[in-house]
Amino acid sequence: MDFHGIDLNLLAAFDALMRERNVTRAATQMGVSQPAMSAALSRLRELLGDPLFMRSASGLLPTPRARELADPIAQALRQIEATLVKKPEFVPGKAAFALNLGLSDYPAFVLLPALLEALGEQAPGIAINVHAFNDRDDAVNLLDAGVIDAAIGVPPTHPEGRILTRPILRDEFVTIVASQHPAARRGMNMKTYLSLPHALASPEGQRHGLVDQALAQQGKQRTLALTLPQMFALPSVVARTGMTATVMKRVALSSPAGHKLVFFPPPIPLPEIVFHLIWHRRSEGNLAQQWLRALIESVAQAL
Repeated sequence: MDFHGIDLNLLAAFDALMRERNVTRAATQMGVSQPAMSAALSRLRELLGDPLFMRSASGLLPTPRARELADPIAQALRQIEATLVKKPEFVPGKAAFALNLGLSDYPAFVLLPALLEALGEQAPGIAINVHAFNDRDDAVNLLDAGVIDAAIGVPPTHPEGRILTRPILRDEFVTIVASQHPAARRGMNMKTYLSLPHALASPEGQRHGLVDQALAQQGKQRTLALTLPQMFALPSVVARTGMTATVMKRVALSSPAGHKLVFFPPPIPLPEIVFHLIWHRRSEGNLAQQWLRALIESVAQAL
């Protein structure tokens, strides 16, 4: 191998391709044109005697040789960066810029108010731009495109090496009825549960959710009287009707109608819902985003 033909730009290009698995995104990250990135990949293939990446429907797939090289090259580049580049100190109280945060409905209602309160106390010059998403994989698309700096939601369907996640918030399901409803006094057994009209929050418009899946496993079916896309409207609807709904506990607790409801454990076992902090590997070393992620985790733990 001719080591004189390898420069740091080629190694950085390889590192970007490993993280992005896409020539266009890797070129954007490197600040070069797509043809320049393609040329770098061709040069790497020639120097290393391996195709390194194969095209597929899901993006570039690294070869065994590329996987073997990935960690040593990434570590070498980080060490060179740490040696040669002195990173500026990040002082939250003096910072003045905007960060973009992707939020599904739940963290927007449950976590965002407390996060903004903490930001106002520790970093009043940092503004937050919120981008909404419903589908769990939309967060990955927003991160890939650089539209958001981090997201909070359920983890992606198919974990990708370039997308990092960490669980920060958990919630359990409760079944709610209006405090004046006869079921509030009788209790919520399966017979009562199935006798009531149900409301379901379904952002995708489907008339089938976790509860229906759990009931189907027992050969049972509930009666849906209402489906709507906004989960945080459910407590107010239930408080003023004869309907019941099975929702995450904090959804009901945070509602203005919460005091008009009675909470019961669902008569069927349901999984705990875990919300994750999600970010792109390319922002892993960004000091401001590191600080924001730590603050988000701290606020979530306080909840």
